[in-house]
Amino acid sequence: MGAGFARYRGPAFDTAAHCHAAFQIAIALDGEVAMVDADGECHRGAALVVPPMARHRMLAGTDLVTFFIEPHSAFADRLRGLCGDGVTVVDELRDLDEAEVRSGLPSRAIDPRLLAAMDAVTTPGWSMPEVAARVGLSPQRLRALARRQLGMPLPRWRVWVRLRRTAEALGAGDSLADAAVAGGFADQAHLSRWMREMMGLTPTETLPALRARPGRAG
Repeated sequence: MGAGFARYRGPAFDTAAHCHAAFQIAIALDGEVAMVDADGECHRGAALVVPPMARHRMLAGTDLVTFFIEPHSAFADRLRGLCGDGVTVVDELRDLDEAEVRSGLPSRAIDPRLLAAMDAVTTPGWSMPEVAARVGLSPQRLRALARRQLGMPLPRWRVWVRLRRTAEALGAGDSLADAAVAGGFADQAHLSRWMREMMGLTPTETLPALRARPGRAG
């Protein structure tokens, strides 16, 4: 994991239908990677891109490299010009290197007030009206700005950040229960519900990737 992105290398798993708060780039190391969109259409290609909040499911298959690019990162600006509202075949990304996604923060397409809100919303105990006041917007204007520029409400972004923190804790060797607390979830069941909703997998299913030996996942 790095600033604004995460990377996984390994086998493609069958997942439940889900929608995450980041762009996903799935690149087949050999052959094609396959996903099914919300309408049941199967998309195949050397590289597929899914925008934030587009519901889809991954199909099991060959080894792949997957990048999750958070919408406030600079590399996300490039992806906005490449993909549509759903799963898109973008073969020009088939040779994407990790160095390219390490383009840092922040995105030039995101309003600075929204960037500040994305940071503030992760503060424990803060309500949406408090976050809006912090960045000088009404709750209604902040809500509209988030939907227009991020494609999601800020509470969804807050859950994504909690999942990221949980993944970091699991990768460091914490138990599922301790990692759930570290991420800000009420308990392990609460974590499981949200991870399945936003990743299509349970926490237990993600453990092999999060605790893989160096060079296998990152």
